Amino acid sequence: MTAHPATNTAQPIVRIDGLTYRYPGAAMPSLRSIDLEIGPGLTLVIGGSGGGKSTLLRLLDGLVPQFHGGRISGSATVAGLDPLRTPIPRLAQRVGLVFQDVETQSVYGSVEREVAFGLENAAVTRTEMHDRVDEALAGLSIEHLRGRRLSTLSGGERQRVQLAAVLAMRPELVALDEPTSQLDPEGAEAVLAACRGIVRAGRAMVIAEHRLESLLPAADRLLLVEEGRVDATAPAAARGVTAAGRRHSAVRDGLAWETSGLAAGPAGSEVLASVSLAGGAGEVVALIGPNGSGKTTLLRTLAGLIPPLSGTVRRPAGRTAYLPQNPGALLHLPTVRAEVELTLRRAGATESPELMLGTFGLVGLANRYPRDLSSGERQRAALAATLAGSPALVLLDEPTRGMDAAARSSLAAAVRSLTERGSAVVVATHDTELAAELADRTIALRDGRAVEVEPERGATDAGDAAPAAEGTR
Repeated sequence: MTAHPATNTAQPIVRIDGLTYRYPGAAMPSLRSIDLEIGPGLTLVIGGSGGGKSTLLRLLDGLVPQFHGGRISGSATVAGLDPLRTPIPRLAQRVGLVFQDVETQSVYGSVEREVAFGLENAAVTRTEMHDRVDEALAGLSIEHLRGRRLSTLSGGERQRVQLAAVLAMRPELVALDEPTSQLDPEGAEAVLAACRGIVRAGRAMVIAEHRLESLLPAADRLLLVEEGRVDATAPAAARGVTAAGRRHSAVRDGLAWETSGLAAGPAGSEVLASVSLAGGAGEVVALIGPNGSGKTTLLRTLAGLIPPLSGTVRRPAGRTAYLPQNPGALLHLPTVRAEVELTLRRAGATESPELMLGTFGLVGLANRYPRDLSSGERQRAALAATLAGSPALVLLDEPTRGMDAAARSSLAAAVRSLTERGSAVVVATHDTELAAELADRTIALRDGRAVEVEPERGATDAGDAAPAAEGTR
């Protein structure tokens, strides 16, 4: 299908004519016969995981096909340049792309150097470089991160740093792949404010997202990308997000995990201070709070990956399963099926790998190399490999990152199945609907402290909560 031209009278910044693209070794094209124009303003790209959204964005800055290879036909012009042939460093001065997996995009170890990297390569003067770095950090409300090491940042903080690095280049087109997937409400609003500023300046924003609530009102245009085809659609078609009812299931008897007087943080720095919490078998506990509040630190400490600075941690007997924010860190075998089979062997479980593959809609992808999948598909593969074999304790860090509505439903069903078998689950998330749907209890982290919160009557958003007793069940 053909997407309609932008309605404004300005010249299009993107023009794509009859373009079809196939990744190396892929059986089917990832983009099919695309005819598309994108002008100034905010274009929101929607659609299921694996449909071609990320591929479309990577075409805009030349990574498809110049970096990824493969076969391509048709033509494209982006900011007056041909992305199929213009060297990527030259394109990067006019087109900025922030990946969904920001962990793979970093070059320097410190925030200030990372934001200045593109400017250094473009030979911007030192005075202007300082001004642009200051402007980009301030625009995203992350001036306080200037001197930090990237390795000490949360996933959401790193997302904003990479966006700052792109904005410092002042490109004509900015493309963002799932920019709010790891952000708290404050961070998401800062990103949205930056997007509005870019649009007011007459430039173009193209954003691929599954979390649409805050972006839909600001979007000038919607593009639906499914099975490699691009079509214009009405905003009403994207309103698939509905308030979910809070889960009220009885928690099984028995304490599964506990922290007492816990102080913890990476590289010996204290992020959590005197945190005392506990969770029962068959219970889902949601961790909420702003980026950098310690949600990931708590999960990694519960998993045994970070030793406590003080206090104690107790885990249940049996396997502890941990899903990090970057699913690629888990996936290293030749096929998705092999990843699930490895978990089952290590757990001594007798269940068939097809059970978990089917749960997450991965049967058709079972023989694919995990790192060749889309971000959403890779997230599902990591979840299947993590949750197989009925672990005693399940720790999930932003599990709905990059997920469409169908995949979120699969995750919710898998979590319910595990808790019915007695697994304890702890989920760190900014997805307030997931927390409302699954959590028996919600813990808010802020300034190194943990406070249990209770939803107000009628509230379905984890942000609409009243504080309860601090620290324990």
